[in-house]
Amino acid sequence: MNIEFINRLKQLLEHFNSSPSLFADQVGVPRSSISHILSGRNKPSLDFILKVIAKFPQVDLYWLLNGKGSFPSPKEKENPTPTKLISKTKRPMSTNKKVERVIIFYQDGTFESYNPDK
Repeated sequence: MNIEFINRLKQLLEHFNSSPSLFADQVGVPRSSISHILSGRNKPSLDFILKVIAKFPQVDLYWLLNGKGSFPSPKEKENPTPTKLISKTKRPMSTNKKVERVIIFYQDGTFESYNPDK
């Protein structure tokens, strides 16, 4: 596996303040695929590359593939735009349902659980 590509993928994760599993969810690939790419077990597929470019248009294809160019782009460095994390599922809130529990997972492996009724 190309260690330079792995380093560029790690740079993307850091830039977007994302864990590998969150990044996989955002891009729309199985979480294991990111893990396998980062470990060097698998090479990134064309489908993976195209999904990254589609989700994050500020990522230059040539930079991602072969390291030519720069990331983030000089223009983005001047005026950084915060990345908005959006849930993959978009369901309307039902007035008939009550929230039982909310769990927040942090990148360091810890989590917090909130129970609204308690």
